[in-house]
Amino acid sequence: MTTPEPNRDEDAVRRYVESLGLVLSQIGMQRMAARVFAALMTTDEGQLTASDLAAQLSVSPAAISGAVRYLEQVGLVTKVREPGERRDHYRLYDDLWYATFLKRDRFLLMWRDAAEEGIGALGADTPAGKRLAEMQDFLSFALKEITGLYDRWHAERQKEN
Repeated sequence: MTTPEPNRDEDAVRRYVESLGLVLSQIGMQRMAARVFAALMTTDEGQLTASDLAAQLSVSPAAISGAVRYLEQVGLVTKVREPGERRDHYRLYDDLWYATFLKRDRFLLMWRDAAEEGIGALGADTPAGKRLAEMQDFLSFALKEITGLYDRWHAERQKEN
């Protein structure tokens, strides 16, 4: 297991990991994945092995396996192997928030395109077609706004650096 971070109240950190995990699960993330993500966010290295995570969270390695698989699928963590080691490390992405929302952007595109297909199948003048058209309009608007948000975020980060 990794050594404790210097100058940290480890009990306070454990409570915070559980608190953040609870918040993330309340907004829709799987509970164990939320706890794993919270644990990774609170390490200075931004990465831990599955055994480190299992020990820190007092859960089985199987629970960690399912959680990191979910986190990899949604683009929050990646699996890396340090040179000369046999164990995988789970690491947060650099520029995590941008990468995560960029992946969500692709989901929004797929959703918008599916709405367009539905409008064609149902007819634009039907009540169902009109609902899908509203969904498509909203998703198109959101995609346009998100692009501007990304640009403003990078400009803000450049000013800070």
